[in-house]
Amino acid sequence: MEGVPEEPRAGARRFSSAEEAALEVSWVQGFSNKNFGFINNQTVCYPCGNYILFLDIETKKTTALQCQAGQVGAFTANGNSHVLAFSDRRLNPIIYIYTFPELTKLTELKGNAQLDYTLLALSFRGPYLASFSSIPEFILSVWNWQENILLCSESQPGVTATSMSFNPMNWQQLCLVDESNVTVWHIERNNDEHHLKQNPVELPDAQGSVSHRTDLFFPISYDEDPYYGPLLPVSAIAGLEGDEAETFMPRNYIKPLLHPTAHCWSATSEVYVGCKEGYVLAIDSETCSVSVLQQKPLPDHLRKMSDIVSYVHKEVQRKKGDKPTDLQKPVLFGMAFCNEGLYTAGSEGILFFYQIKGLQYEMKIYADILQPISSLIFSPDYTVLLLVTDQGTLYTYKPAHTGEAVKILDTCRSCFLAADFLPGNKYCVSVTISGEVQVWLLKDGTGLSKLNLNVQATAMACCPSSNSVAVGTKRGQIYFLDVTEAEAPRVVHRIFVSEFPVLSLHYDQRGQFVIARATQGHIFILDARPSKLFEVLGYVELEGEVLDLSVLSDFKSDLVEVVVLLNVAVVQRARLETFCLSSALATDNDKYVNAHGMFNASAIKMKRYDLDYSLSSAVRLKDNTVYGYCTCAPFICKYRLSEENMSKDSSVFLSEKRTRGNQLGSGFLCLSPNSRWLASAAKDGVLLVYDTFTMDILAQKHCHSHQGGGIRSVVFSLDGKFILVNGKNDGALVCLKWKKLKKTEVKEAASYWKSLLAILNKSTSNENAFLRSMSECQFDPESKLGSLPEEKVKEAPLKSSNVEVTEEDGKITTLYSSGTIDMTWIGQKIKKVMKEETQRFGNQKKELEMEVEKLHETIQKMMLENEQVPDTEKLEPQEFNLDIEEQEKAQAEAEQKVIMTRKEIEMENLANRYVQHVIKRECWDAMYIKGRAVKSFHTAHEVKNYPLKKRSKEELETLEKVLRLKKVETADVKEEREKAEVMADDSASCCLIGSLSSQYGGDTSILYSQWDLHTREQKVNQIVLLQDIIYNLKTAFNKEFDKVARQKEQDIARVKERNRRIHEILAQLELQVEVWEPALTDDEMPERAFTVQDSEIKAEKYLTQEEREKAEMLARIEMERQLAATDNERLRALDDMMGGVLEVKKEDILKMDIPPPAFISQPEYIWTDEEKEKIRDYEKKVKKLNEEKEKYRMSLEDELEKLEASIQETTQNFDETVRKLSEKKVKLEMVIYQEELKIVNLVYALMLDEELGTRETGLHNFLMKKEKEKVKTARTIQMTKSKIEAYIDAYENAVVQDKDVESSFAREFADVPANFLEELIQLYRQRPKTPVKETVLDTANPYGKCLGSAEDNKGALTLLMKAMDELDSPEHMPDGLDLSIWENFCLARRNKMESEELVKWKSQTLAEMQAFLQRRVDDSNKIDSEIENIFQELTWLREEKMKLQLNLTIQFLLKQGQVELENTEIPEYSDAILISKSVIEELNRNIMAEAEKKIASMVEYKDFSKGIFQLEWEHRKMRMQIEDLQQKARDIVSLIISKDRQLLLTVPNYNSNVAHRISVMEQTLGMMDKLHKKNVKNRQKKVKELEKCIRLKEQENYELSLELKEMLVSTSERRHIFEAADTRHITEKVARQRYQEILKQKYLRGQIKEEKEEFEILQAQVERLRSRIFPIL
Repeated sequence: MEGVPEEPRAGARRFSSAEEAALEVSWVQGFSNKNFGFINNQTVCYPCGNYILFLDIETKKTTALQCQAGQVGAFTANGNSHVLAFSDRRLNPIIYIYTFPELTKLTELKGNAQLDYTLLALSFRGPYLASFSSIPEFILSVWNWQENILLCSESQPGVTATSMSFNPMNWQQLCLVDESNVTVWHIERNNDEHHLKQNPVELPDAQGSVSHRTDLFFPISYDEDPYYGPLLPVSAIAGLEGDEAETFMPRNYIKPLLHPTAHCWSATSEVYVGCKEGYVLAIDSETCSVSVLQQKPLPDHLRKMSDIVSYVHKEVQRKKGDKPTDLQKPVLFGMAFCNEGLYTAGSEGILFFYQIKGLQYEMKIYADILQPISSLIFSPDYTVLLLVTDQGTLYTYKPAHTGEAVKILDTCRSCFLAADFLPGNKYCVSVTISGEVQVWLLKDGTGLSKLNLNVQATAMACCPSSNSVAVGTKRGQIYFLDVTEAEAPRVVHRIFVSEFPVLSLHYDQRGQFVIARATQGHIFILDARPSKLFEVLGYVELEGEVLDLSVLSDFKSDLVEVVVLLNVAVVQRARLETFCLSSALATDNDKYVNAHGMFNASAIKMKRYDLDYSLSSAVRLKDNTVYGYCTCAPFICKYRLSEENMSKDSSVFLSEKRTRGNQLGSGFLCLSPNSRWLASAAKDGVLLVYDTFTMDILAQKHCHSHQGGGIRSVVFSLDGKFILVNGKNDGALVCLKWKKLKKTEVKEAASYWKSLLAILNKSTSNENAFLRSMSECQFDPESKLGSLPEEKVKEAPLKSSNVEVTEEDGKITTLYSSGTIDMTWIGQKIKKVMKEETQRFGNQKKELEMEVEKLHETIQKMMLENEQVPDTEKLEPQEFNLDIEEQEKAQAEAEQKVIMTRKEIEMENLANRYVQHVIKRECWDAMYIKGRAVKSFHTAHEVKNYPLKKRSKEELETLEKVLRLKKVETADVKEEREKAEVMADDSASCCLIGSLSSQYGGDTSILYSQWDLHTREQKVNQIVLLQDIIYNLKTAFNKEFDKVARQKEQDIARVKERNRRIHEILAQLELQVEVWEPALTDDEMPERAFTVQDSEIKAEKYLTQEEREKAEMLARIEMERQLAATDNERLRALDDMMGGVLEVKKEDILKMDIPPPAFISQPEYIWTDEEKEKIRDYEKKVKKLNEEKEKYRMSLEDELEKLEASIQETTQNFDETVRKLSEKKVKLEMVIYQEELKIVNLVYALMLDEELGTRETGLHNFLMKKEKEKVKTARTIQMTKSKIEAYIDAYENAVVQDKDVESSFAREFADVPANFLEELIQLYRQRPKTPVKETVLDTANPYGKCLGSAEDNKGALTLLMKAMDELDSPEHMPDGLDLSIWENFCLARRNKMESEELVKWKSQTLAEMQAFLQRRVDDSNKIDSEIENIFQELTWLREEKMKLQLNLTIQFLLKQGQVELENTEIPEYSDAILISKSVIEELNRNIMAEAEKKIASMVEYKDFSKGIFQLEWEHRKMRMQIEDLQQKARDIVSLIISKDRQLLLTVPNYNSNVAHRISVMEQTLGMMDKLHKKNVKNRQKKVKELEKCIRLKEQENYELSLELKEMLVSTSERRHIFEAADTRHITEKVARQRYQEILKQKYLRGQIKEEKEEFEILQAQVERLRSRIFPIL
């Protein structure tokens, strides 16, 4: 009989305080696409979440370093110094420096960054760190991290840098690369000052051609046109000033440039840059010049081989679905330099080697890993090359062995989704969002295997009863994996449960059931045992959104209780629904499910509980206790599912207790297997573990951060020793273990685990055996469901999978159809039900089909009969439609389409109406005079008027103002000039005015003279006056045009009146002649365009039902009226008797006929005489009538000719008028163009003046900048000079001290015997070999001969002193020398070496300072030259502006061929000679040549005169020099001889006297030095003690400030969280409870106070009574 694990007793004992329990990190796994780096020769480090992971490439073991402040931001490492640096991602981030392998924090760097650091870089040598911050500062900073000093910084607004690195050969050079630019920064040093100098690199264009960019702000030369003036820079033409003018670049000048993707430094301080376009660039770091490296042409046989390799590579990529790439120009994302050449790699996954010679390279392929490579990194000893991919794998390649790349790490390429423990607690399994399943060794986190499902995973869980893993996908599938062999997991089964994504998977503790939660409220129950082939038992459908699901196993009752948390949308409350699963569900499943596979509610005992708060997660204990995490506030609520805790008003359960949860966002809960621990996690990344009995916090661990999205999932191991926590977006999987825990808790968890093992052992072994026997699933996701888009999964045809169990080899084979897509389990059930119903009701179905066929035939006959009946008896076709619902559906769809079409047409019409409205408003309504035309009747002449807008009030005011100003100016003109203008010829005035507008109604007297337009105001006023003249000219012409237009309307009216008479005459003459009808065209009546005539509409007008009825009624009324009019008896009688008229008019004579006698039809021989007489009378009357008709016809014809002649004359006269108007219009156009030409010239002059002013303003702004730079540079030069002077004194003192040390050696060892003294002098000058670091000695390192920094020099002195230990050993002591003398000698030699190193170091520093000074002087000279050029250009601009004001553009009117003579007399041409034109031209050329010679001689004369003046100046200068020299000679003669000079001249042994004085002074100085050193040592001791006290105080202040900052941050975060969370209803309840407690406390305090007073009174009474009763006491 199986044992049952002990259940924890409720309230057994309280377990509180986090001091008794603590968690620690066991291991961390994950992958990050951030920077990688070697920390030593065999360890790679990289950031992952809140941790820095260190991977040993030999043992493949991983260790972790946690960032206590949250997620790791920027990261870098230096393998030479074994130092790494990283930043956090909180507000005001900090940079941390750690050393490896001790993992001790060296220092913290606090900069001015507010949000985040994007890049960090450590120098190859020296303690230097470069950092680049992101928005909003974009600051590049350089630090000395050893001394925690910010050396220099520079802002780069808007720059998003992608990579950054120091020059390994010179730390004072830094390369910064962004997406489209490369910048080389120089770190200039001036003793203790550092400055950053930017040197941008001009990249080639997209075709790889290097071209120097033209400076548009300062062009090389200005092109000047004699008419149009100078051609200024584009910025001046655009009107730009300030900084925009300097950086403006027109679109046609902008060329697409190369986009850098990777870079590295060479040993010659060149920067190799790989580009997105496939080019490789070489950049000189000093000059920043760019060269494009070209591939060396290959021999024919190698070229053919390369083409074959490229073709094969493209075919492989095409089969994989990737875009084929060119191997000859690969896109490089990683570059690494070594002694042999350059290694590169990119998206092709191939490791290339570039052997560079000059500007050409040979490319070789060394390795192909078939994965895109993101970066290449060499180890510090340059023996191993690290290849980093984007898919979570790391490879190592050893160039010396030239073998294949070796995989050292294979993690996930996306974030972890979930993790769980396998039975036995030896392994754990994780799955990523992309569907990668990995198996880890639980002991140390070693990755054992990896399986890629190639689907998007949504859930994962491990079975407790077997080594199987269930993975849910977004497509509704569940994959079952066999992990009995941890090194080789495999997919053994796959179930397609539904079309909805699987949100979560849960196993019960006995491993009987798998509960799968899907969307739409579906929960599927599966058999978890492999022996049952993971059969789907059924599903439960719930109303509402499922938020969370938890499973509780009851081993005593053999039930599994499932608790489902639902979101009730109507009320802001949570709802719990529970149901129970028993083992009978798997044995007799048909009793509990219906035909569709849904469980019966009564069979699974479904219950519902409504809770008072909205929850995001909930778990249930066995004592009906439920813990839920609130959505609206960070609280964990405790519920007791009993009627006592139910609300009185409604059936809602109230919370018993609320416990504070995580600080940020809604979280989730996870219960330990023994139900003793409750884990809480949220977006803040903090894991809290509570005691489920007391809800005290046992432990907490900040294993993730809110920057990475917090925690995604938490799971306890079955034995409770480990906890797996994975982040949401940081890509880290953290395994925690108990660092400290009570022994009773450990024993309880172990006993529960053992009892559970006793239950599971037998079933586990059996199920694992069956699991091993199952064969691996063979399916191709690309050919099945995986190849379909997600939105088409639901539309795909479904087909069930077949499972076949075979006995051969004991293998269980799962067969999948290779040609069809799997059918969902629900679809199978529906199909099965339909099949059973089809079999059950087959006969009834056949009968119904037969009846339907008969009915169809009957309807067809009825429709044929309906076609044969009359129209009045016909039925509509839809009357025969029996499917009314389908008909209504089709009609509804048609109506919807009609509505949509109508809406589209309405919107289109609305848009057209809007365009029409805008055009009409701008081009018609806004016109004061509408545009129209007048056309002639018979010719093609057409004249248009001038459309004019009404002048605005502002324009009229401006015109009036200008006219008043002009009148004032005219009044000041002298009378003589006015008389001269009056007497001048009119043609001459027109010639000077430049137009003929005065002849066409324009008043040119108000204009300024063209010779006086010098100022800007005059030109603007002249433009206003010219515009007024043009307006008046157009207005005058429009008046004449209106007269002609009215005349045409009158003529048309006359012609129409005459045409009416012509129509009458033609009707009387019965002639069919077409009469010409004149009419106004649309151009003459443009308002017709706004009216649409019915004749213009070609389509049939759509009428509604009401409009059709109204039209029919009107037609019927009109027909009745016409019928009534034709039925008039009076009119009918008049028409019969007299032709419808009462009187015969003259016009009707042509219609008159004399009726013949009635007997005229009889033969003549039977006529009587009377009848014959009547015949004669009849013939006379007919003849007379015919004569009258002929006369009347002739008169009508004459009248017709007169009318036609009159019409012809009228129209011809009008055509002549139009012709004259057209000619006037042409001349007027010429005049208007003349005035407009004046305006154009004036506008161009104003525009040129404005451009010159803009250019001048821009130059002034640039000049101010340069002057500021000049002042700054001058200040820097002055400060540097003063520092150099001070440093020179220090350097000279150091040199003097060095010489003193050497001279003191001779004095100190003067008593040593001569034979020892010579040997000691040789040893004194002996120096050890210069010590170097290991990196310098390493021949594989290409940067071994790099320049050292000042800190390296200090380190070299330390190494030198260490090397002196060997020379100071007694072995090198001369034989017979006293040991005390040797020790003094060694001390003196060390002092000498220290002095020499000090002099050497100071000389280097002095050289750097002088070089810095020289660079600043060069910058100052460059600025001076630029300022001088600016002044020259400003002078030139002023001259050009003066020329523009003086050199006016004058417009003259000249007739073609006109010749102007000085006098008006006609010369005499009788003796004139006709000369060839070539003779005149030759004479002109000779004159010009002679003029040029004269000018050249004049220039030569001027230069010669200038030379004379120069010689005179030099002569004067030399005379002044002579006077100076004579004065100096006189000074020398009068020089006073001092006492020292007298001694020098008189004392014979002057040198010995001086030496004696020097020795006395040296002794005095020695004593003073000793005393000074003693005082200095005392002061230094005091200073050290004070500094120590200061450091202690600073440390205390720093710690207090950190605590204060953390408290402020936590306080602000809690305040923001409290304000963001809607906790009013909770806080109100808490407030009420608190208020009641406060009142109670107040009442108790009052009682205590009263009782205290009573007690004091009673005590006083007792004392009095005691004194009375016992007075002796």
